[in-house]
Amino acid sequence: MLLMTINLFDDGAWLTLRPLSFTRPVADLRIGILTIAQKWEKYLNADDIGFKTSPYLSFKYALASDAGLFINGSVCPDANLAEAVHSLSAGESLKKGALLIAYAAGKGENPDEAAVNLFKVKDYGDEFIKINFPEDIFKYNDAELRKDYKLLTKGRSSGKLSNTNTLIGEDIFIEEGAEAECATFNSKNGPIYLGINAQVWEGTNIKGSFALCHDSQVKMGSKIYGQTTIGPHSRVGGEINNAVIWGYSSKGHEGYLGNSVMGQWCNIGADSNNSNLKNNYAEVKLWDYSAEHFRKTGLQFCGLVMADHAKCGINTMFNTGTVAGVSANIFSAGFPRNFIPDFAWGGAHGFETYSLPKMFETTMKVFERRNMEFGQEEKDILTRIFEDTKIHRHF
Repeated sequence: MLLMTINLFDDGAWLTLRPLSFTRPVADLRIGILTIAQKWEKYLNADDIGFKTSPYLSFKYALASDAGLFINGSVCPDANLAEAVHSLSAGESLKKGALLIAYAAGKGENPDEAAVNLFKVKDYGDEFIKINFPEDIFKYNDAELRKDYKLLTKGRSSGKLSNTNTLIGEDIFIEEGAEAECATFNSKNGPIYLGINAQVWEGTNIKGSFALCHDSQVKMGSKIYGQTTIGPHSRVGGEINNAVIWGYSSKGHEGYLGNSVMGQWCNIGADSNNSNLKNNYAEVKLWDYSAEHFRKTGLQFCGLVMADHAKCGINTMFNTGTVAGVSANIFSAGFPRNFIPDFAWGGAHGFETYSLPKMFETTMKVFERRNMEFGQEEKDILTRIFEDTKIHRHF
């Protein structure tokens, strides 16, 4: 397959995936091992990827001006879907029912919606995974993790772990530089993937499906259950089950995280826990930014949705189905509300606004610890989110 340039566009899912999508296009969400953009990049052998997203995000996530192929960033690819998209000719679109999956324009063209509606439609009949709501990230993580595992390991040989470890099952892949000592890995119920320079420390027990992305660590004595992904440059400990941590985040101590999504640059304090099941076993509701009220999820197990830059202090307790917005800072005893607005500072005792100057001061220190610069692009994005979410901060 020849190298190609593609653009990934946001549809209405960008709105319903907030607060997770406030800081990125939908295609930059991590589900499975890879982000959706990385999946398309590998399936289509793309040499460059652009994004057609909200204007305030476009300075960081720019459109690829020389691309002719546009793909829905909320759609997760597989081999069949990638082939159908790749076969599109200029002036054709691929749809499943009313859903626009992809369209092909002339190289360098960027047609508007009206023009795309005039394209010749090719119908796609197979099933695929589309991400519409925050809970879809952990709901479909197992299926995407298994697909990504096959995609990343096909035709390759795994590295080896030391003989101090116990390996159960055959679906374990070790990338270069990954290390583990005195740990147990059970892949009988799903594959286990350890990324480049990943580390699993002594006394850890891991059940698949599980992915530990590059340059991340699992601390001593951790208990990690299946359908879980730990993104790059993260450190985790305690008990984790069916959770997705995107990267550059820490849950480094004891405490439970389950049926949850944790964004980038987040931190969970020691002995903090989330509930993932209501005492009456009822269906869980989550705050929906588009509807401006709590929405039924259809799920009995649903924990914490934590957006980028959110943090909580030690011994924090999160109720079932809690949404913590961008840069929310939660602490003190008791259960905070189920919807914690973006840039909220406080806990069960009450909240106040976390001012931008204070937030920027902390974030600069967080970036410096990773030898990264907290630049103007990031500041502009966070400033826009701060302004757009004022309506929710009724403190």
